[in-house]
Amino acid sequence: MNRVDLHTHTTASDGTNQPQENVRLAKEKGLQAIAITDHDTVNGIKEAMQAGSDFGVEVIPGIEISTLSKGQDIHVLGYFVDYQSTAFVEEVEELRDVRRKRNRMMITRMQELGIAITMDEVAQKQTKQGGNIGRPHMAEVLMEKGVVSSMEEAFETYLGKEGKAYINPPRISPEEGVKLILCYGGVPVLAHPGLYDQDELIDDLVKVGLKGIEVNHPDHSEAEVKKYHKMAQERQLLVTGGSDYHGVRHGEVFHGDLGSQPVTEEHLSELKKVHEQIN
Repeated sequence: MNRVDLHTHTTASDGTNQPQENVRLAKEKGLQAIAITDHDTVNGIKEAMQAGSDFGVEVIPGIEISTLSKGQDIHVLGYFVDYQSTAFVEEVEELRDVRRKRNRMMITRMQELGIAITMDEVAQKQTKQGGNIGRPHMAEVLMEKGVVSSMEEAFETYLGKEGKAYINPPRISPEEGVKLILCYGGVPVLAHPGLYDQDELIDDLVKVGLKGIEVNHPDHSEAEVKKYHKMAQERQLLVTGGSDYHGVRHGEVFHGDLGSQPVTEEHLSELKKVHEQIN
C-alpha cells in the first residue's frame, strides 16, 4: 500500500530539516508522496518540489494557516495552493507579522516569570535564516537552560494553550483562513481538531467551504480518530492525515516521526479530485 504524509514542516517555519531533507527522508521511508505545510509561509516549497523530482517522491505544495477562535489557535491546512502567486505570498507575510508579535509577547511573559530568555537566543535556534520562529524554538532554549526537561514539559508548563506564557494576539478567524486558501485555489482542511475542544467549529467551517478534516495525527487518540473519521464521512469531507513532523530537537521528535500517521494513495486521489473541482 502506497503511503502519503500530508503534514510536515521544514526550516522555512519551525522544522529542523531543510525541505529537501524531508523529501529525502520520505524516499528513505518508502513514502509515495509528502506535503510541505509550513506555518504561514510557502518559502520551502520550491526547494521541496525540486527534491521531489530528484528523489522520485511526489511533493504536494501546502501551507498551515494560523487562525484564532475563542482565544484558541486553530490551524487550517491548505493543499495545492498557488504558492507562486505574489498576492498570496503578500497575504501570508501579514500572518507571519502576527506570529512575530506573538513570539515577542511570549518571550516577555517568560521574562516576567523570571526565566532568563531573550528573542536573540530563540532566533539562534533557526537552522535557516529567514524562516519562521515558533514555539518549538522557544522550547529548545528552555530545555538547554534546564528550565524544562522535555519538549512536552515546555508546552505543558509554558508554551501550550494552558501554559503560563501562552499569549495569542488577534489573528484572522478560521473562516477567513478557509476563504483565503480557497481564494488561491487550495483545498482547506482543518488540522488536528482533537487539540481544540471546539468540534462545533467544524460545521461552521463547512458552511464557508472547508473540504476536509485531518483525522490521522500523532496527538489524536484512537477514540478521536474514530470520531473525526465518522464526522468526515457524515459531512462528506475528505479524510486526511499526517505526522506533523517538525524534525528532531535534543533527540526528541515533535510531533510525530515522518510517515508515522500516513494516509493512502486513495486519500490523495480524492484530495486531487476536490482540487480540480475548486479550480
